[in-house]
Amino acid sequence: MLTRRSLIAASSVASAAGLTAGAPLAWAQSRGKTAVVVGLALEPTGLDPTAAAASSIAEVTLYNLYETLTRVNSNGSVTPLLAEGWELSPDLKTLTFRLKRGVTFHNGRPFDAQTVKFSFERAAADKSTNKDKRTFQNLTVQVIDDYTVVLLNREIDPDLPFLLGQATAIMVEPTSADGNATQPVGTGPYRIERFARGASLTLAAWEGYRNPQAARIRRATFRFIPDPAAQAAALQAGDVDVFPRLSPRSAEAFRKDTRFEVLVGGSRAKTIVSVNHRRKPLDDVRVRRALSAAIDRAEMITGAADGYGTPIGSYYVPGAPGYVDTTAVNPFDLDKARRLLAEAGVKTPLELTVTLPPTAYARQGGEVLAAQLARIGVVCKLQNVEWAQWLASTYGGAHNYDLTLVSHVEPFDLGNNARPDYYWGYRSKEFQALYDRVKTAPTPAQRNALLADAQRLLARDAVSLYLYQPQWVTVARRGLGGVWKDLPLFVNPLIEWNWA
Repeated sequence: MLTRRSLIAASSVASAAGLTAGAPLAWAQSRGKTAVVVGLALEPTGLDPTAAAASSIAEVTLYNLYETLTRVNSNGSVTPLLAEGWELSPDLKTLTFRLKRGVTFHNGRPFDAQTVKFSFERAAADKSTNKDKRTFQNLTVQVIDDYTVVLLNREIDPDLPFLLGQATAIMVEPTSADGNATQPVGTGPYRIERFARGASLTLAAWEGYRNPQAARIRRATFRFIPDPAAQAAALQAGDVDVFPRLSPRSAEAFRKDTRFEVLVGGSRAKTIVSVNHRRKPLDDVRVRRALSAAIDRAEMITGAADGYGTPIGSYYVPGAPGYVDTTAVNPFDLDKARRLLAEAGVKTPLELTVTLPPTAYARQGGEVLAAQLARIGVVCKLQNVEWAQWLASTYGGAHNYDLTLVSHVEPFDLGNNARPDYYWGYRSKEFQALYDRVKTAPTPAQRNALLADAQRLLARDAVSLYLYQPQWVTVARRGLGGVWKDLPLFVNPLIEWNWA
């Protein structure tokens, strides 16, 4: 177990060694060619990704414990997984899936078309807490035979095959589904071996998998290390082999060490300051524009992301279809910010609470945000919370916050702005109508044009304070292959990994 004493010792040794190649450290205690230790900043709140919105659940479970009809690859492409393939109808609303045969769950029960029907209807149920519940409520599932299933969509959704490869669309076994949060049962190549809350989770290869030889990594231990200094020390000491989404502040030191590879990848994530429209004076667009105008995005990227980011002006990122640069809609302008507050009748100092989840970028970014907003007379009270509290009180529940700094990592979640019940409470019939047109656009060119209009509208309404598109840094022990550089989803598909 990684203790504070071992971390300090490892850090001291690494410093003395100058992070040079060949330094012995803990590498002598090799784990062999079939095991790996993965460092993660966040511990999953549970092991059922259909029950909570935390991406930390999928980082451990998706494609390892659970599988989906489709699979999202590191380049963003979509290929079959539990499906052999699919066909799309001419009206673009019907998907027919042909399913793999001979697939079983960890408890020995078969996977078939009835499983698909149960899984999606469970996700759509009134009591469902699936964050993509609305997507599943639009679907009608028809079982044609044991290995053919038809999905009828009320709406045209060209992103549906991608969405069906996400953790919210996992296949679950009916008799065990209610226990998945603590005793997960899936069709994936691994089973849970041990979950030591607050410390680690171990997965072991499942011999009953339909292709057991494919899992060259036979045992994987995920260690949860939220502190950035401790993350770096664990890698240096050899206690961890790979750390996806390492704090960028640590990256440069590892570039000098030939024992490691530093992978800097793109993302579809949006790092934003969410604004609670349900609270005054934040319901006034002039106030939100004022807060936006007080943000120096370049300074924020340096302070929160250590320079690993690209400025954004809306809830959309470069590289996504239909992207347009909207950073000029609400540029950094302190005089304009002060003038807008005065026009809105806001007397300073205005006190706001900023709720910060436990990630390094949020905690660092909160300090930068407070300093920037102080220039226009806004006093920020920084409130640090753990993920479970953020999910329960900020994202869910009573939406108990003024501002919160967070990265939204889902690639196709622009539609959250069309949901008045979403946690920031943006109510715009204009945007809802526009997004409906986005979804039903007959051609990619028309869809991209409407997506551009949607981005401009969100920027105009200053729905959130849009900061930057982050770049993710992964540090891996040299010789570990298959680790994703680009992360269209936050997953660690162990079946792709191997030691050279």
